[in-house]
This record gives sequence, structure tokens and C-alpha cells, in this order.
Amino acid sequence: MSVDSALFHSALLALTPILLAALGGAICERAGVFNIGLEGMMLIGCFSAVAGSWFTGSAWLGVLFAAFSSAAYAMILAVGTISLRGDAVVLGVALNLLAVGLTGFLLRTVFGVQGTFSDPDLAGLGTVDLAFLGPVLSGHSPLVYVSWAAVAVAAVFLARHPWGLRLRGVGEAPDAAATLGVSPAKYQYAAVLTGGLLCGLAGAQLALGNVTLFSENMTAGRGWIAVVAVMLGRALPLGVLLAGLLFGVAEAVGFRLQGNGLPPQATDAAPYVVTLVALFLSTARRRRRKQPESLLGASS
Repeated sequence: MSVDSALFHSALLALTPILLAALGGAICERAGVFNIGLEGMMLIGCFSAVAGSWFTGSAWLGVLFAAFSSAAYAMILAVGTISLRGDAVVLGVALNLLAVGLTGFLLRTVFGVQGTFSDPDLAGLGTVDLAFLGPVLSGHSPLVYVSWAAVAVAAVFLARHPWGLRLRGVGEAPDAAATLGVSPAKYQYAAVLTGGLLCGLAGAQLALGNVTLFSENMTAGRGWIAVVAVMLGRALPLGVLLAGLLFGVAEAVGFRLQGNGLPPQATDAAPYVVTLVALFLSTARRRRRKQPESLLGASS
């Protein structure tokens, strides 16, 4: 297998949906809400983007429709976990399962097809030619560049902006934040809705940027990989970017190996194998760090 600019170009393309969804999950995590429903929100974004683009004839209206639809879908998680004090993991899994059935039903109802909807008249996002950036960074859809900007904005927001600092305070010590006049519920609602919006953009990129179609369950576990990226990146924007890049490279390598004749079942598993290995190594590293601390505590 050759390593060239096309491989890294493909890796950045594969990175973008994971990165956008993982940023949404990281913001929720910072606010104290563990969002495991990224997969379902992204899938809703995929369908909404294609439906919006098809009925309006504009890919960008499809992107807006995807963002708002996923944010509205995220309201289920927000109400269930914040207002009703439900279990975030149970609700997240339920949202993921519901999204699979709901989009499959809507595919048959709205488009009258089963499995995959594709049409030559479906407007995609297209690409932006920035030749001065080189072959790796140029020629991507606009949402790829939006995702890079989102990392920088999220990093500055969480580290410097008063709202970002309050958001972190709500996630770390909600009772203390409440005593200072900060409403934990408002910040958590805002975080979950922002997470849903970013998942909608992730779905739009996947359905209108990476390809131009909708297929049942087309997210194929990318939302779960985004959850792992949040964990590996410790809910930090730069950490999430690095973790997502690892999975993007794994997916690009899998596609390249498939082109070289390896069975698609083996190559499709590459990102998930990398996910398991990275999660195992991260867990082992944390355990090694905790052992010296426990020994020091015992000696004192």
C-alpha cells in the first residue's frame, strides 16, 4: 500500500463527520451531560440534509435543515436528562435505536424507496479549491473547513470566554455554580442543543459532502467512534481532533486496502479495531497512573 497525498486527503474527509460529532459530545461532557446519542443525532442529520436538499434544491438549505432537525432531536435527551433526571446512557441508546427505525420509516414514506435514496438531481455540497494549501488540505467540502474552525472556536470559548468558563463550572460543580447565580439547567440545555446542531452538521457532511445520497444506517458506528474520541481526547477540542484524526486515518487506510484486493469485511473493521485498541491503551495508561497515587496514599 502506497502512502501519498490522496491517502491523507481521504483521511481528512473521513475525519470530518467524526470530529463535528465529537466536538458536540465534548461540549456536552464539559457541561456534565454524557451524550451517548451522537450516532442517532448524526443519522437524523443525514436524512434531514438529503430531504432538505432534495425538496429545496439547495445543499446549504439541506445543511440548515439537518442542523435544526438534529438539535430538535437532541431536545429529547435534554428534557429527559436535565428536567426529568433520567439516565443519560439509557436515553442515549434509545435515541440511537429510534433514529435507525425513524429514518428507515421516513425513507419509505417520503421517498418511496427502501435501502438507499440517490438521484442525479440531488444537490451536494461540492468542494472548495484552495490550491495554495496543497493537495491534502485543498479540494474539500466547506464543512471540512468549518470543522477545523469549530475546533479553534471551541478551544478559545471553553478556555477564555466567561460563558465557556461557566459551562465548565456547571459540569464540574453544579451546586457551587448555582450558588454564584449560574443556572446549571440553562447551560446544560445549551450544551446539548449545541451538540445536536454539530451532529446535524456531521450528518450533512456525511450525506452531502462525503457522498450525495442517504442509505439506511449510513452512519455505521461513526457516532460511537465520536463518543470514544471524546473519552480519549478528555473532552478537550484539540484532544478530540487528534483522536478523530487517528480514526480518520484508519478508515482511509481501510479503503485503500480494500482497493488493493482485501475483503471489504476486513477493511471496514479497521476503524473499529483502532477504536478498541486505543480505548484499551488509554484505560491501561490511566490504571498505571492511579497505582502510584494509591501507593503513596497507603504509605502516608
